[in-house]
Amino acid sequence: MAAPGLLLLLALPAGAWPRLGPPHWPCVHCCRPAWPPAAPGSYTPEGEGEKWVLLPHVRPTIDISILKGEKGETGVRGRSGRSGKEGPPGSPGLRGHKGQKGQVGLPGTPCQRAYAAFSVGRRAGLHSTDAFQAVPFDTELVNLDGAFDLASGRFLCTVPGVYFLSLTVHTWNYKETYLHIMCNQQATAVLYAQPSERSVMQTQSLLLSLAAGDTAWVRMFKRDQDNAIYGEHGDLYITFSGHLVKPATEL
Repeated sequence: MAAPGLLLLLALPAGAWPRLGPPHWPCVHCCRPAWPPAAPGSYTPEGEGEKWVLLPHVRPTIDISILKGEKGETGVRGRSGRSGKEGPPGSPGLRGHKGQKGQVGLPGTPCQRAYAAFSVGRRAGLHSTDAFQAVPFDTELVNLDGAFDLASGRFLCTVPGVYFLSLTVHTWNYKETYLHIMCNQQATAVLYAQPSERSVMQTQSLLLSLAAGDTAWVRMFKRDQDNAIYGEHGDLYITFSGHLVKPATEL
């Protein structure tokens, strides 16, 4: 039974089994090779059994290290480029060590402070003879720079500023006491005591702003009745004082 089957197989024609036949290679011309085709995929095989066997694509490789020459000389340095934009400030660095103590400097000029003061008195009593009468003084207690004139009873301001002024008198029995503390020709404060059988001490004080060239003095005012201030040579009952509190340069 096996022999007929074998004979049948051998009797088949060669074209009936394409894979058993010799491979069909394309014709290659010697003058212009057509292998492989001009472009991959341009050749269409005639049948399923006829396929191209593509050859590997070979690319030549050149070793550059063999062709590399010796290193040339350094070229001329080019021009510096433009400065870039300023970057953001960096974070603060660590605090450094404390430095050494420096040398003592030269002493400075002493502070120039202005002073002005006076204190005068009158030992003799005084009666008013005119409607307005300046009170002169006969005793000098303090008179810096000679700014107070005893005869005229006037203090001449040479250091402008704020001054404290004070006037103290002793009244006369049964007589009126009426005086003004004056700044130039303007009455700034009054010291008054009505007539009484008993004499008393009276005081008036104030702060007054004086400019350079201003005068401070005491004026006695006479009205219908007698105006007097008491005094005696043994004791000092009448005093007029003043001093600079703050110069105008510090105001």
